[in-house]
Amino acid sequence: MTGISIRQGDDLMTRVHVNPEILEWAVKRSGKSLEAIKKNFPKFEYWMKREELPTFKQLEKFANFTFTPFGYFFLKEPPEEKLPIPLYRTKNDSVETDPSVNLKDTVYTMERRQDWMREYLIDNEEHPLKFVGKYKITDDYLTVAEDIRRTLGLKKGWAAECKTWQEAFRLFIRKVEEQRIIVVINGVVGNNNYRKLDVNEFRGFVLVDEYAPLIFINGADGKAAQMFTLAHELAHVWFGASAAFDLESLQPADANIEEACNRVAAEFLVPEKELLDFWPEVREEPDRFQLVARYFKVSEIVSARRALDLKLITKNEFFEFYQSQYVNQQRENRESSDGNFYYTSLYRVGRVFAEAVINAVKDGQLLHHEAYRLTGLQGKTFIEFAERLGFGGNGL
Repeated sequence: MTGISIRQGDDLMTRVHVNPEILEWAVKRSGKSLEAIKKNFPKFEYWMKREELPTFKQLEKFANFTFTPFGYFFLKEPPEEKLPIPLYRTKNDSVETDPSVNLKDTVYTMERRQDWMREYLIDNEEHPLKFVGKYKITDDYLTVAEDIRRTLGLKKGWAAECKTWQEAFRLFIRKVEEQRIIVVINGVVGNNNYRKLDVNEFRGFVLVDEYAPLIFINGADGKAAQMFTLAHELAHVWFGASAAFDLESLQPADANIEEACNRVAAEFLVPEKELLDFWPEVREEPDRFQLVARYFKVSEIVSARRALDLKLITKNEFFEFYQSQYVNQQRENRESSDGNFYYTSLYRVGRVFAEAVINAVKDGQLLHHEAYRLTGLQGKTFIEFAERLGFGGNGL
């Protein structure tokens, strides 16, 4: 039974009938321990036994603590929540675990943004993007990688013209965004820094759409790995396949689509022929991965990953190097995290999406409160964000 009862006492309190199954489901969904629940809600066991009903205020706090939409508590039974895209895991564990609430909430938020963007583009008579789903996974990976390069306006050896791989990564993102692909990089759920995204669960995901393809990169990951993730996600767009993936140690899951995307990503970043020509010069050098990385302007992790692809090194050599580099990258990420809120927000919202929302507000196609909901930026914060993007003046 669901509903509301009002109990008279010293104070007027509104108490809520909630199905204990939904309370139990909310706890499990949140990933919070029962100890944490009892510590923050001492009467939780009474609610479960229906010996006492929670007040509205208590239930609101419980909803916030368990990341549960408040309206769910008025349902007769727990809703079925499924990740709308496949989640590919590198390790095929016999025990399957449900996607976390943080991953689900992030995917749902990105879906809402994509839905709005698609409708906005159609209303403004934009055309679908021809490269979305252009190839099948059985097509030659060299052809697909070259088509991505050509579509982005990059020539072979493009990264070598950059001073560092970090500069090459920024250029890469910019070129992707110029093709109307939304790129979002975030390490938390929305702007909630207490809800960290777990890189062990997923490195990124792709929501394919012919009008508004969206790429999400887990910002909790090391930047050295993010470059490979972006290339992998682009391959998903070209193959027309939405998915989330963990790419553990940059290795694909045992699925044809993941293996195909990895081949394309590796070829895009470090072309096979060029590496085979260059390798004899550095093979015996102790810092060979650094030399390859410097030559191709990719991270050392990506250079080692490509050497493994081409059987230039053993798996043991790669994994040993990967572990040492990954630990260093995670430490550097923590030490060098940018504290500029508006800079961070640009990546969390995505430049392509942000510019569309701001233009829609200025043109009277979108109300301010809707823009706040879509971007997660409220009031003056949204205005300041728009101004920093160069959208000041009338209309905001």
